[in-house]
Amino acid sequence: MTDPKSPDDLRAAAGNAAVPAAASPPVVPPQGAVETRSQWSDVWRQFRSHRGAMVALVLFVAIILFVSVGPLIWTIDPTYVDIRARNSGFSASHPLGTDQLGRDLLARLMAGGQVSIAVGLTAMIIAIFLGSLIGVMSGYFRRLDAPLMRLTELFLALPLLPLLLLMVTLFREPLSQTFGPALGIFFLIVTAIGATSWMQAARIVRGEVLGLKEREFILAARSIGTPSHRMITRHILPNVLSPIMVAATLGIATAIITESALSFLGLGFPPDFPTWGRLLFDAVDQMVLYPWRVIFPGLLISLTVLCVNYIGDGLRDAMDPRIRGR
Repeated sequence: MTDPKSPDDLRAAAGNAAVPAAASPPVVPPQGAVETRSQWSDVWRQFRSHRGAMVALVLFVAIILFVSVGPLIWTIDPTYVDIRARNSGFSASHPLGTDQLGRDLLARLMAGGQVSIAVGLTAMIIAIFLGSLIGVMSGYFRRLDAPLMRLTELFLALPLLPLLLLMVTLFREPLSQTFGPALGIFFLIVTAIGATSWMQAARIVRGEVLGLKEREFILAARSIGTPSHRMITRHILPNVLSPIMVAATLGIATAIITESALSFLGLGFPPDFPTWGRLLFDAVDQMVLYPWRVIFPGLLISLTVLCVNYIGDGLRDAMDPRIRGR
């Protein structure tokens, strides 16, 4: 049997137990290992939760690859005429058949998609630039609000399709003689569509700017004497970027539909310059005998517009801070 510990030993042990062990120094992570959450990462996280927008994004990327990478793989000239193969059906040499002149339909769909999407993007850039400029000027400068909004309402009251038809009829020949048939019509169509579709973006941006003018950071920047141009570029434009991007996606769809309508009416690009609308126009006369000539370009137009609309819907939800914070 061992001897019991002395009272001095017991008091020493109790004292050691009462004293906490020295806390180990906190582990500081490396400087680059700290995870940061930016606004755009939150936007992307919210956008990914929108199933329809993600499916539309995948399909839209597939369409872009079809019209951009496809001609590098399928190298048949879309304007090559082969009378011996006219009105042929699906085959290995022509997977989607040929038209009444023997031109390969798959190659023409790819080339037509390049033109239609290029028209949509270019016209959207013009419309968003004009709409953002007029919207910011109208919302920020009170003396410009009334005349610019009356101008916007005047354009909204105009019948756009007859106006576009009038512009194409008046300026088609001069621009074709100056820049060539294809390039001249391209300039005319994108300018006409962009100049007649900026009004919705202007009204959206104006409403956002009117709300921002009463925010505390704007009042603070104004109190220290920040000039107007710096106020717009540093504080106003970054905060209205979200509705501008949403309006831009919807503007692409509108421009593609408008160009297809003009080409379908025979007032778009020349016959040897394929677009999806032009393919529809050329195939209407033989729609009963060869329905796939109408189905394929119509399906691509509808699918592209639907994808762009869903992407815009997903961006609108992702860029709304009230929804993103949920």
